[in-house]
Amino acid sequence: MIKVAGLTKKYAGITAIRDLDFTVEKGEIVGFLGPNGAGKSTTMRILSCYLPATSGRARVAGFDVASQSREVRSRVGYMPENVALYPEMRVQEYLEYRAALKGIRGRTNRQRVNAVKELCGLRDVERKLVGALSKGYRQRVGLADALLHDPDLLILDEPTIGLDPNQIRQVRQLVKDLGKRHTILLSTHILTEVEMTCSRVLIINRGRIAASDTPEALAGRVRTAGGLRAEILAPAAGLETALSALSGVRKTDILPLEEGWHECRLRTDAGHDPRAEIARLAAERRWPLRELGQEQVSLERVFAEITQAGEI
Repeated sequence: MIKVAGLTKKYAGITAIRDLDFTVEKGEIVGFLGPNGAGKSTTMRILSCYLPATSGRARVAGFDVASQSREVRSRVGYMPENVALYPEMRVQEYLEYRAALKGIRGRTNRQRVNAVKELCGLRDVERKLVGALSKGYRQRVGLADALLHDPDLLILDEPTIGLDPNQIRQVRQLVKDLGKRHTILLSTHILTEVEMTCSRVLIINRGRIAASDTPEALAGRVRTAGGLRAEILAPAAGLETALSALSGVRKTDILPLEEGWHECRLRTDAGHDPRAEIARLAAERRWPLRELGQEQVSLERVFAEITQAGEI
């Protein structure tokens, strides 16, 4: 669905993205992640034909975004981070107007407007002024606008920004439902949403693609992904010395709990699992051990590892 090769964009001597190469297959929901200023929005605008590239090529559904922009636009639904709406128009009027601008007229206009209102949960507010809607409903109107022409590809730039937790859950479910019919490229800073929604993750850092894989596979590739957590009743100094001496342990953090108990967090080398050694050590020194287990590696930690340390 998307094929990018050597894509570069420069602004007055500043390179926003450099030599990007990636693909998105039909039917995928791909999370597009990166720190502020990494080049996410620039890339999305180029793919949506809102911005020309300096060099390189990008194709959407087989069409070149530079030389065949009309074909690309007809197949892409783009929802920018800040959705530009007409606050003085009613929801129904706005969607009918936007559909007409996209060449959808007559009976088909009414059918598509009714379809996206139903899909995005806008029936209850169709007669309200857009300017009177909550932030959550305005985001829904922006998403409905992007869906009017039933695009093959949806590009969503921070669709949950400014929403409360209930609204975020609703949008998350909506995106998952849309993924059954559309290919989706989703940019967001809420990494738990990516873990729960996306089949694959692209991470861009300093204008380059730093990683591309499933969230699970990325967690397995992170250099410091190995982690253990234990709760032990023992002096902090003794714990620090004994645990740091174990084979494969790279870093030990000892945090005080109640009544002499300590939480021990260990970072380990890949392939090392010192849980048996920790249990044996605690038994030999008669240290009460009430918890010992592996830590789950979150996408947040993966993201921090990649964007702080560079490509893995």
